[in-house]
Amino acid sequence: MSRRTLLAGAGAGVAAIGFDPLTRAWADDGSLAEGDRAPGLDGELVFDEESRAAAADDFGHAVSRYPRAVLRPGSVRDVERMIRYCRARRIPVAARGQGHSTRGQAQVEEGLVIETATLDGLRVRDDRAEVGAGVRWSQVLSAALPYGLTPPVLTDYLELSVGGTLAVGGVGGTTQHHGLQVDTVVELDVVTGEGRRLRCSPRTRADLFHAVLGGLGQCAVIVGATVRLAPAPETVRQYHLYYETVEALTADQRLVLADGRFDYLEGQAQWPAGGGSGWRFMLEGVAFHEGSAPPDDDALLAGLSDTRADAEIEDLPYLDFADRLAPSVEFLKSIGAWYDPHPWWNVFVPSSEFDALAASSLAEMTQDDVGPTGVVLMYPLRRAPLGTTLPRVPDEPVVFLYALLKTATPAPGVPDNDAMVAANRALYERVRDVGGFQYPVGSIPMDHADWRAHFGPAWDDFAAAKAAHDPAGILAPGQGIF
Repeated sequence: MSRRTLLAGAGAGVAAIGFDPLTRAWADDGSLAEGDRAPGLDGELVFDEESRAAAADDFGHAVSRYPRAVLRPGSVRDVERMIRYCRARRIPVAARGQGHSTRGQAQVEEGLVIETATLDGLRVRDDRAEVGAGVRWSQVLSAALPYGLTPPVLTDYLELSVGGTLAVGGVGGTTQHHGLQVDTVVELDVVTGEGRRLRCSPRTRADLFHAVLGGLGQCAVIVGATVRLAPAPETVRQYHLYYETVEALTADQRLVLADGRFDYLEGQAQWPAGGGSGWRFMLEGVAFHEGSAPPDDDALLAGLSDTRADAEIEDLPYLDFADRLAPSVEFLKSIGAWYDPHPWWNVFVPSSEFDALAASSLAEMTQDDVGPTGVVLMYPLRRAPLGTTLPRVPDEPVVFLYALLKTATPAPGVPDNDAMVAANRALYERVRDVGGFQYPVGSIPMDHADWRAHFGPAWDDFAAAKAAHDPAGILAPGQGIF
């Protein structure tokens, strides 16, 4: 049976299509074949140009792979049925949350995109949140706060889907204490590439559990998760401390990481506003507290070598801190920069190699090389709380996240998207050669051999899980792994 069996109705517009996925076929004119059974979808399968174009875009705004159809599931049963249908016909399938990847990772050419946003169930029970894959972390936080709870780890930008970040890892400033977001998962609800809905956890189908968390959508589509919650603070005290060199910044970051004095720890390289020359470095440390018991500034800043006269200290309600990027995002949308290409570069670097790598690479860059609204992140994580098999990180007690969040804004002196992607690959090779790994949400070209090297000793188990749970190889082809 040809691929047209699902996709010949590409001009049919929106349709709530019902079928038995193992027997239902489309006739060549897009109508139901005579005698087919049609029990009905709970959601809708759409073929219109606008929906397909949206599914062919992502935050990178540079890669476009057009599907022939988009599923907006009304239930997990819809996901099961459509994956079984596609498996039988070797039709590729990609799950898409908020579309925040940057190089087509959640796109699929001539196949089916499953938009998970309609899988939006959310319930807080005790110290757990049971969530659908399409729920955004901002929604989880809003549901948890009335109970005095919060997800232990939040990404800096909250409008990402739970399913999307669990497929890649999910990293943030509290990872030093709690691990990645995947390390806070109690149980997963998935639909495999065979169209089977399964529950998995560290104790039940543990091999599938660990192949899906950080597994880039290769073995199953995440349709729901149960995640741990932690007590939420009322208020935070935020410290921005400034340094003249990478080495001065990282020395203090390692110091405060070792004694755990900050609840949240990140850092940046910043180019002087309005021009100037040379990078300046900022440590961002945050202490959680209740309003009646403010932090001890002297204790938190003891032994640090920052330029103290430049320190910025501010108290914020916890929600304002957690959602602090919202005003910046609105500004970027207002000036159009949000819609420019975003060839991001994100890697994990061994602590022993980080200072030399960061100092030398930044010496070769100016703000133009990351774009006028681009951001450079650099901060350490403790390796010990990272308990899942994937994603891959260096095997040292301390690991640094190094991220060039580039924006290829059309402007004099700013490289275009292709040039930024080429620079990403060249710098990635330097990271790889010192034992680092990419955090695979960005724009670093990788072929099959690169991925085998990336997964290294985890490759055989990962490939076995792929063969067991997606034997037709239809899931997440945009990653280019298999």
